[in-house]
Amino acid sequence: MAYKISERTLAEIDRLLKIYPQKEAVLIPALHEMQKEAGWIPEEAMDALGARLNIPYARVKGVVTFYTMFNRLPMGRFHLQVCRNISCHFAGAAGMLRHLEDKLNIKEGETTEDGLFTLSAVECLGSCGTAPVIAVNETYHENMTVEKTDRLLAELRAENNSD
Repeated sequence: MAYKISERTLAEIDRLLKIYPQKEAVLIPALHEMQKEAGWIPEEAMDALGARLNIPYARVKGVVTFYTMFNRLPMGRFHLQVCRNISCHFAGAAGMLRHLEDKLNIKEGETTEDGLFTLSAVECLGSCGTAPVIAVNETYHENMTVEKTDRLLAELRAENNSD
C-alpha cells in the first residue's frame, strides 16, 4: 500500500506551493511538516512527497539524508539531542552523553524499550555561550549538569504519565 500524505500536510504543502515560486523550495518545509506528524520520514513518505512535488525520489532522499534534522527511523516521544561541538565538548557534553546512556540504558542512536527516549549526539545546536546544551525535541536546555539532566528526565517522565 502506498504512503498517504495526511490531509493536514497536503493543505500545508498547497499553501507553501502558493508562496514559493519553485516546487524545489517547498521540499524542506514540506519535510518538516511530514516529520511533525510521524516523528520521522519513512522511505515511502519520501517517494510520496517527490511525486506530489514532481521532484525525483533521489533528490528528496538526498535532502533527508544530508540534513541531520530529519529522522530516518522512528523516534521516541522525546528526542534527546546532546550537542557535541567544541564549546559543548569542552563544557562536558561527552560526560553528559555517557550519563544519559547509563541512565537510560541505551547507546547513542538508540531508543528506550518503552519508546519514550531516543538519544542522539548532534554537531551544533548554535548555543555555544550556554554549553553544554541538550535539545529535547525542539526545546533547548542550556548550561546542563548531571543534576539538571536527571531533573529533566524526571520532568519528561512525569509529563508522559500525565498525558
